[in-house]
Amino acid sequence: MSTNVLRTTDGWWVVRDERAVRVETKAVTTAELLADRNAVREAAASAESGTPVADMVALPPVTTPCRVVAQMVNYRSHAKDSGFTGDIPPAFFRKASGSVSGPHDTIIRPAHVKFLDYEVELGLVMGATLPVGTVVEEQDLSRYVAGLVLTNDVSARDVQLTKTQFYESKSYPTFTPTGPYLALLEPEDFAHLLNLRLRLSVNGVSRQDRTLADMIVRPAQALTLLARFQTLDPGDLLLTGTPGGTALKAPPKPVAKISALLPPAVRWKAFFKGQAKNPLYLRDGDVITATIATPDGQIDLGEQQTPVTDAP
Repeated sequence: MSTNVLRTTDGWWVVRDERAVRVETKAVTTAELLADRNAVREAAASAESGTPVADMVALPPVTTPCRVVAQMVNYRSHAKDSGFTGDIPPAFFRKASGSVSGPHDTIIRPAHVKFLDYEVELGLVMGATLPVGTVVEEQDLSRYVAGLVLTNDVSARDVQLTKTQFYESKSYPTFTPTGPYLALLEPEDFAHLLNLRLRLSVNGVSRQDRTLADMIVRPAQALTLLARFQTLDPGDLLLTGTPGGTALKAPPKPVAKISALLPPAVRWKAFFKGQAKNPLYLRDGDVITATIATPDGQIDLGEQQTPVTDAP
């Protein structure tokens, strides 16, 4: 059974129902906490009644600095929305660890960004070093992955598309809301990953709703591909892609064919003129709600509620 851990300014806590019990540990970073799993187990088994979770202010359960890596176009529904057909080569990109923010922190849209988008994603938190050249089989996941977190890969689409610049467009401060919980998994929990359901709504209106069964490259294969060139260490974070339903969608094929003939400056001007009519992009005052859980609640990563505001 997975164990949910909450982080606050006062330390680490194990969540049991609606209350939290302090983890008696000197750990400051996520990696240090993962090395002190006995303290987590003791808190989970404690007879202490605990503190109401509702009274606590959650920090990101993944401490920074750390490596933040993400998968691109990794759900069939998102690939369809993005206009991809046929086989999609696996691809990764990096995000700045400074983009990681709390599960209820405000997302700040930079003044120059007009098309701000959301992407609910499952985050894998590494529990052991993944050296370059490692091959990860399904049965090996528990050797390398300690737990899961709920994340939102917030994206400045105008920066991403015009500059083909994923790093900048997804790395502004507050662009990776994370938490509230770090769900530490037992080996038997990994069999339930495909049942995890990702949901995201904006102002109470559903936008994204899929399970991991929609994934193209699943976690074990993703780690194997990433390990061809990238080492990961305990506490590092891998975002595993988002399902369909984001604000950004590819234009109809006839329109795409015609626009491909235009000079880049003219093409992007026409594209974003059309996108300006799209009401799904995030605006000042919007509130995003996101959850990831299995139907039986055996794994439940909690709920994010993140308001959006424009930078002053």
